[in-house]
Amino acid sequence: MLKKGSKLNSILTGTCPKCQNESMYQDKNLLHLGNVLKMNEKCSHCGLKYQIEPSFFYGAMYVSYGLNVGTGIAAFIISYLIFGSSLKVAFIAIIASIILLFPLILRWSRNIYINMFVSYDPTFKA
Repeated sequence: MLKKGSKLNSILTGTCPKCQNESMYQDKNLLHLGNVLKMNEKCSHCGLKYQIEPSFFYGAMYVSYGLNVGTGIAAFIISYLIFGSSLKVAFIAIIASIILLFPLILRWSRNIYINMFVSYDPTFKA
């Protein structure tokens, strides 16, 4: 489905953006909320250090904001415009969708952010 080497593959699967051979996260399960943001220090295949500089992932907050706004807009369109619910129900749908997708959005924002700075290296051999 997703071709190895594409940024989309790395973003959606949470794999190392340089070699795409292993997960950047210690725990792949999003339901373990205490471990959602716990990352490996570096990739065991290519040696890429994920925390490129101190506080590197603070920039992912801006990506997270954009994803949350997009989620809220999508929830509003689906509930209010497609299903014809009241404004009150539409806003409840927005809040519920943002809360339910919180762990996924946290990870995706980090994945998107690191993929802005690190590209796949097809010449890398493990």
